[in-house]
Amino acid sequence: MDFSFQLYSARNFLPWGAVLRQLAEFGYRQVEGFGGAYEDVQSFRRAMDENGLSMPSGHFGIDALETNFAQVEATAAALGISKIVCPFLTPELRPTSAAGWHTLAGRLAAIGQKVAASGRSFAWHNHDFEFHSLADGRTPMQILLDDAPGVEWEADLAWIIRGGHDPHDWIDRYGDRITAVHVKDIAAPGECADEDGWADVGHGTMPWRQLVEALRSKGKCHLFIAEHDNPSDMARFAGRSIESMRAFMEPANV
Repeated sequence: MDFSFQLYSARNFLPWGAVLRQLAEFGYRQVEGFGGAYEDVQSFRRAMDENGLSMPSGHFGIDALETNFAQVEATAAALGISKIVCPFLTPELRPTSAAGWHTLAGRLAAIGQKVAASGRSFAWHNHDFEFHSLADGRTPMQILLDDAPGVEWEADLAWIIRGGHDPHDWIDRYGDRITAVHVKDIAAPGECADEDGWADVGHGTMPWRQLVEALRSKGKCHLFIAEHDNPSDMARFAGRSIESMRAFMEPANV
């Protein structure tokens, strides 16, 4: 399996050329893009090619997806992105009612149609706010998945836990929608305070071996992407995390 790396994790350790070279040395063969990697697309593509890296997935904001899709498509084409992911809503853009989330689901479905017409797939990436219960007891994530059945899910299982839910329950119910997963870890209580409570993959509290088995049982997840929102040492995180991910995959002989 070719493990991927979310480049947001390396945003504080530039230049990109050095980052990509280091990731390749650790054994990564894929990276996932975000806005900071799209500033000079041609140079970035050359650096990926020089290091034997590909970018099968990339994050793009909802504003660009709705108002400047031609630029999104051009960036995706230049970098080889086949899965476009909408990753986040800033607090002021988040709906506050079920009706608002139904409206957002419709917007995502419309974006998904444009992405499909370009020959690519489209996914939503979660944080914790989609798991905060609404007045009627449902969660925003449930509404998004139910109302926009054509939109895939790039699941961040650690954020599900931080949102107060059991990721196994969501994999059981919606695992056939999960085509990519962010592999990140939550530090034990009181540890890694300077890294916002996140840990290197395999060095925290997430039961990743069991979660990988559950994801595989659904047969749809094909991208496993290491991420840390605020590492103090990118090389440490990248190296330890790919070692852990390799270990999680061993039972299936991948």
